[in-house]
Amino acid sequence: MTTTTYRYVFLGLSITSSWGNGHATTYRALLRALASRGHRMLFLERNLPIYDQHRDLPNPPYGTTEQYSSITELRDRFSRAVREADLVIVGSFVPEGATVGAWITEEARGKAAFYDLDTPVTLGRLAHGDHAYLTPALIPRYDLYLSATGGPTLERLERSHGAVRARALYCSADTDVYHPQPAPMRWDLGYLGTYSDDRQAAVERLLLEPARRMRRGRFAVAGAQYPASLAWPENVSRTEHLPPDEHRIFYNSQRFTLNLTRRAMVESGWSPSARLFEAAACGTPVLSDTWPGIETFFQPGEEILLVRSPEDVLRKLREMKEDKRLTVGQRARQRVFAEHTAMHRAEAFERYTREVLEAASRTRARRERDGQLTASQVESQSG
Repeated sequence: MTTTTYRYVFLGLSITSSWGNGHATTYRALLRALASRGHRMLFLERNLPIYDQHRDLPNPPYGTTEQYSSITELRDRFSRAVREADLVIVGSFVPEGATVGAWITEEARGKAAFYDLDTPVTLGRLAHGDHAYLTPALIPRYDLYLSATGGPTLERLERSHGAVRARALYCSADTDVYHPQPAPMRWDLGYLGTYSDDRQAAVERLLLEPARRMRRGRFAVAGAQYPASLAWPENVSRTEHLPPDEHRIFYNSQRFTLNLTRRAMVESGWSPSARLFEAAACGTPVLSDTWPGIETFFQPGEEILLVRSPEDVLRKLREMKEDKRLTVGQRARQRVFAEHTAMHRAEAFERYTREVLEAASRTRARRERDGQLTASQVESQSG
């Protein structure tokens, strides 16, 4: 437990349902780690019908989780909590997030942060005038811009968009949940991910085509929202949705797992997904697409295996010796434990909180000092 504890209010897309979104597992890992360090937390999420049908964690056992049905209800029920929090965090893709953010930055007596789990997508939307959950004018009103994308994007946020403090807060793995588990090897290669138009070409190139060529191989794809019209090779198992409590056994049942990245994240780089860290924490060797900065998270060839073509994938599946395969997985797991656990992210989150609050304290002290000086000068002149 830390010596200083904070009161946090999060407004996120969802923590209770992981259906069709990767936000839930990231929030769960972070809040669980923060709770273990003694912080008090309230998580607020909009009650959406699509999530109401698929709540795989309706009552998270860390902090307090509440739902609201409208902006009016949000204001009526939670204004006091927002005013009393040390830091209020609004996440990307929150419904009516721009309206929520405008209210939070006015209402909060502490500080306000934006947590962007989709930064390259957000910036692309802003460039096209889509301001559903963030507006250009709102960015400088946040005291802290937390981004799951690092690298040059952080400087861009500050220089071109007026972010006061852009800081990386990457996804992570909750190592109490994701770890090796004895399991039969059901698949040579598996992939866990929600359908996305801009990622499907990579699924085709790096999993479905290898499956067609390796007919005796066993492959798996788990994830929601794939079009019913898609044709799957006979040796590819399909699971519509895999709740988080089944992720670990899924990873541990694969010889290799595939990590694929959305196009905007590939172009920006420095955008590791939660799935990447979670699979590595299980000790499952990861085959990954390539993007700038990936070597800052895992060492290519030693901790992660980069693939660009069906031929690359097939060589790994057919030719890699078992001892090498196991070594790659073990090294990736060690790297996660050294740098990418949920506890690492919670510690970073605390540092950013202190940074913002201490800066506010210095500003307040300076203003008070300047005000006292002005008053004394006025009194001296009037005397």
